[in-house]
Amino acid sequence: MSEYQVIARKFRPQCFKDVVGQDAVVTTIKNALRLGRVAQGYIFSGPRGTGKTTLARLLAKAVNCHQLSIEGEPCNQCSSCREITSSTSLEVIEIDGASHRGIDDIRQITETVGYATAGGLSKIYIIDEVHMLTKEAFNALLKTLEEPPPKVKFFFATTEPHKVPATILSRCQRLHLHRISISQIIAKLRLIAKQLEVMIEEEALLLLAERAEGGLRDAESLFDQILSFENTPITAEGVRGALGLTPREIFFAIDQAGEEGNFIKAFEISDYLFSTGKELTTFLEGLTEHIRYILLLKSNASSHLASLSEKDRLNYSQSASFYSQEQCIDLLEYLTLAQQQFRTTYTKIALEAILLHVMQSHFRLSMEQLVRRLSELEKVIRQEETNLSPSPPQIKQPRIPPIPAQQQKSFSRTEDPTPTASDLGKKEISKKETIIVQQKPQIVEQKPQVQEISRPPHECDTLFHFAAVELEGRLQKINHRKE
Repeated sequence: MSEYQVIARKFRPQCFKDVVGQDAVVTTIKNALRLGRVAQGYIFSGPRGTGKTTLARLLAKAVNCHQLSIEGEPCNQCSSCREITSSTSLEVIEIDGASHRGIDDIRQITETVGYATAGGLSKIYIIDEVHMLTKEAFNALLKTLEEPPPKVKFFFATTEPHKVPATILSRCQRLHLHRISISQIIAKLRLIAKQLEVMIEEEALLLLAERAEGGLRDAESLFDQILSFENTPITAEGVRGALGLTPREIFFAIDQAGEEGNFIKAFEISDYLFSTGKELTTFLEGLTEHIRYILLLKSNASSHLASLSEKDRLNYSQSASFYSQEQCIDLLEYLTLAQQQFRTTYTKIALEAILLHVMQSHFRLSMEQLVRRLSELEKVIRQEETNLSPSPPQIKQPRIPPIPAQQQKSFSRTEDPTPTASDLGKKEISKKETIIVQQKPQIVEQKPQVQEISRPPHECDTLFHFAAVELEGRLQKINHRKE
């Protein structure tokens, strides 16, 4: 029986064009090869499974290739390329920094670095996980790294470049590799499945790519595990069963129970998860991803759900009608914090409390909603007061008619300056005549009666009470983070 080779090794890129998702780094390396500007030291940094060691081997293969192409691709046909591919080359020495991290291991390198290689090839040291070296080992490597002998190069790979001393970083060119996108991982897995003649659903590929978290090697390892678990064709349900993922029907049931106020469903789901032995942290991650999908739908970003089945898309459309955008944002924040706290309180009661909190969110008003409702209520009250208060009545002043010209006479100057009746052109009233004084009617201004606004006495108090409770919870959360 021949020895089985895992997918991650079997489909490892053997030329630069096969590298997935690292176009900037590949372009930099190929231009350096084409222009003859390959440095004596490189540091390949980035997350796990993104191709750091693979690119270091490809660069070493291209440097020692006898038939390098114009584009900078190794031929994979010469003796040097074949030896590097099979890891039997004497010119390319790979060292594990985690197990050879002491000063004695580095001293052995510095003592033998000057020995010439056969055929005039370059001697290349590839140190993986270089951040694991001790401080003394780094100091012993400084001089050799700065001024190495001719045709000696150092290629380092690390997932934690911040742990590498600045003196080492300054002597190397740093090439950072980023996480690989989900679409690129799916395309690579689809190509592998085609070469292996394996039928697999698109939703299953999506699940594998999402679980890989940007690492192609992790996705290939999961795919290898699925091939051993289920026969073709591989379905999404089979992938969930093999990886211990929770079926989406459970998440849709949580949405429906929260909308109906059926809180007993939280205890039933908790019993199901514990009885079936599901990984609870994985369940919380799936629930967080489920709320994220709903938020994408509420934000009109449904293109991210194109790889889902028609049944799941319909279920998500129905669940999205149960939530508001503010509610989804609050739940994402809560579930993110709950995942961190759940690692220390891994109990059934803690899981039930989380499920009850999610269900009760359908009946809880957020701080933004309370403030908006209070603002709208204040505007309504002001509008009603403006409509019910009439404008003050205007009292019309009497107009005095002018005196005709023929009645105007010259007034005689007397000791008493008060004009007499004759001066005014009127008949003088004798003392015997009765003087009738006509009393001027008094105008009584009636104040408008403002009708009292009928408003529920408990409405504002209830909203302010909810706002105070929500604000107190926010303050406690902020103080907890500071502690």
